[in-house]
Amino acid sequence: MKIAVIGGGGVRTPLLVAGLTQSDLPIDQIALYDVDQPRLAVIGALAAQMAAKGRVTLCTSAAECVAWADFVFTSIRAGGIEQRVRDEAAAQRHGIVGQETIGPAGFAMAMRTIPMMVRYAREIADAAPRAWIVNFTNPVGMVTEAMRTASDRVIGICDTPTELFEETARALDLDPFACDFDYFGLNHLGWLREVYADGAPQLHRLWKDAARLQSIYRAPLFDSASLRILKLLPTEYVYYYDQPTRAFQNVRSAGRSRGQVIEELTRVLFDTLADPDTDKVVTYRSYLRMRSASYMQIESGSDGLTRPAPAQLSGYDKIALSVVRAMHFNLNAVIPLSVRNGGTIPELREHDVVEVPCVVNANGARALHVGSVPERVRSLLTRVKEYERRTVAAAHSPTRAAAVDALAANPLVPGRDVAEQVIADLSPLW
Repeated sequence: MKIAVIGGGGVRTPLLVAGLTQSDLPIDQIALYDVDQPRLAVIGALAAQMAAKGRVTLCTSAAECVAWADFVFTSIRAGGIEQRVRDEAAAQRHGIVGQETIGPAGFAMAMRTIPMMVRYAREIADAAPRAWIVNFTNPVGMVTEAMRTASDRVIGICDTPTELFEETARALDLDPFACDFDYFGLNHLGWLREVYADGAPQLHRLWKDAARLQSIYRAPLFDSASLRILKLLPTEYVYYYDQPTRAFQNVRSAGRSRGQVIEELTRVLFDTLADPDTDKVVTYRSYLRMRSASYMQIESGSDGLTRPAPAQLSGYDKIALSVVRAMHFNLNAVIPLSVRNGGTIPELREHDVVEVPCVVNANGARALHVGSVPERVRSLLTRVKEYERRTVAAAHSPTRAAAVDALAANPLVPGRDVAEQVIADLSPLW
């Protein structure tokens, strides 16, 4: 088996390689490509050190990387972490929380990234027509929807839903592998509607237990009273839509964005990896722990570091491995993924990409029927999807007017005038 990674210079690549090669998959080769070749050399060497089997190959072109691959992971960051910092700062200047996949910063990221990812999808379809493309590139939902115009063998992947599943099962004292999770939404905008164990619903046990409800989220995002009224468990990114003023104020009070935190952590990582005497694997794992511990700390206004994420179902490496194993071994596993809607959420269009539980086997990922979403979140879901449609269209045929129309449709942007101002501030996009 050959696995290719476009964006192989990303900091999560060694984690991905370790997870895949420590499994029962018959991996012969993992090919890595990145436009930043010096960075790829550093990350590739670390990935090779962490690989349990197979050879890690560093490639100088995407074509070489993906040729005859069985699976291609795509995980790029157009413009690098420096551009993320600039995008988040631009959002903050206009009174909107700076977060790389939400609001103006997410819009800017999509506009820069989608044209590149569509080109990659076409290149992969030509060089490896039987390969499944597993897209990690953010904003996952919009990027996956755009890539599907070039190939129908693209699925989007994110560990946010499985982390919520695992945290909820833990709060209920249940084995997450023995539970079924009724989940629906879009990438970074999803809700857990019910958890079943032995055929019986379980969430009713949480609604009157404030301590258990609070324990589900690693950062203080939602209050128990609101969750009891909602009778749904939102993923952490819903926080930005639920409490946008609080998120904005917390970032402003902190005087720095999440992007700046990651930029500094990553600079220290590469500086340390450059030292020939350092234990590179220990250094890398320490970096991952610090990155995880600071997750949503700023936006939530938390005074302390975030507790560690659960480690049975969730995690970048585990969700990737579960998808590849389900396809290779034809397991019919149920995994939440970003795929074509096809009627599973009737309020959305057939070709919209949604994030829902899917049956995953050798034929790919088929969305399970979700049915009508609860009225209390329907308006937000449909508004964000309309924004996503317009953004994908604008990225395919970029004009300033199309960009303003798309950004003005975002629920976090208070009107067309603000959208015009933000687009002007993001002028390097044009």
